[in-house]
Amino acid sequence: MAITAADIKALRDKTGVGMMECKKALTEANGDVEQAIVLLRERGIAAAAKKASRIAAEGIVFPFYCENCGVACLVEVNTETDFAAKNDKFTGFVKNLAILVAKNDPADVEALVKLNYVDSDLTVEQELNNMILTIGENIKIRRFVRYAADANAVYATYNHHQAGKVAVIAKLAVSENLLGNEEVASFGKDICMGVAANRPEFVTSADIPTERVEAEREILKAQVVNEGKPAAVADKIVNGRIGKFYEEVCLVDQPYIRDMKISVKAAAADLAKKLGGEIAVAAFTRYECGEGLEKREDNFAEEVEKMMK
Repeated sequence: MAITAADIKALRDKTGVGMMECKKALTEANGDVEQAIVLLRERGIAAAAKKASRIAAEGIVFPFYCENCGVACLVEVNTETDFAAKNDKFTGFVKNLAILVAKNDPADVEALVKLNYVDSDLTVEQELNNMILTIGENIKIRRFVRYAADANAVYATYNHHQAGKVAVIAKLAVSENLLGNEEVASFGKDICMGVAANRPEFVTSADIPTERVEAEREILKAQVVNEGKPAAVADKIVNGRIGKFYEEVCLVDQPYIRDMKISVKAAAADLAKKLGGEIAVAAFTRYECGEGLEKREDNFAEEVEKMMK
């Protein structure tokens, strides 16, 4: 059966796969579009297996808040190159994953890939394999976090420059009279921006493990001794300096991004007093795309040489 350009285009429109792959699949399927789609799906699995060992440390992080269900989540999906991460199909895939996480509350990535993909009879894993075939790069669903609906919670999200490289979710615990308040929502956005910029590790000092604090005290004490300060006043000096440590790692002790002269904790108290209610930062998550992953190192000269062979 003769395969026409219109047939190839129709298959491409249905699957998003490249023209040459569509032509090959249609040829093998003798023009049967449904069979060609099956072949492309099978090749997606093969492509995924072949590319699985390739480094994927680019990609995007995406924050999502579901107004209807009150759930917030943050997902990270990695690609091999930043160019592929900007592909509309890829970004759409990541956004749909966020919706699935919010709706279904999967326990982990393994559970997520077994879910049905949005408006599809495919699983997330099958759609992932199709994406790998379409984009031509290794793609990995790395991680996600989900915040459940809470009657007294206000969730805020932030995507730095909308570039998908740094994203944050912050949870505020507020009194009932401040739910839906625009100033509180704006404050939550400010908190997210501060988290993106200042990289806190904990919400308050009470959240820091005891061993971490003690280790920091030992470091500070050694510094004081090395400065020649008397041992009798060393502990007092350390107690003064530990506050600086808290400012570095605790969100509520960091400077408020709109007024660097006051802390986040003070800013929350001021706003709560102004609005006649209660506001406290309860939790946050900050994802930076590719953090902690091995980065791919491209050698342009080698790539050109391979192309010439």
